Amino acid sequence: MLFKLFLAFTLVPVIEIYLLIKVGGHIGAFKTVLLVIATGFAGAYLARLQGMQTMLRVRNSLEQGRMPAEELLDAVLIFAAGLVLLTPGFLTDAMGLLLLFPETRHYVKRYLKRRLEPYIDSRHYTGGRTS
Repeated sequence: MLFKLFLAFTLVPVIEIYLLIKVGGHIGAFKTVLLVIATGFAGAYLARLQGMQTMLRVRNSLEQGRMPAEELLDAVLIFAAGLVLLTPGFLTDAMGLLLLFPETRHYVKRYLKRRLEPYIDSRHYTGGRTS
């Protein structure tokens, strides 16, 4: 757990700084800043668009009397993508964009389901109650 926190808060920013310096060296500092701002705006727009579509699917599932589990997981991943896209940098933008594409998001959902499966046992679910 500590190692994962180290990666998230130390290694990722170091990689981002390295990439920003490298790209800035090739295309210039001003163009690099514009590129980071442009990807942030584009990502925010795509996250909003995907989020709205997902919320419509959630509503449709609820109207049909189905539990919108897949749609809610999509919504969480799209929200995470939006947060990551707001973080300046090329690596985080790439990760955020991958989460916005349904094809790649499918693989992340499958991975998360496998990881969470031992914790979710519908036969013993008590709705948060311990009784």
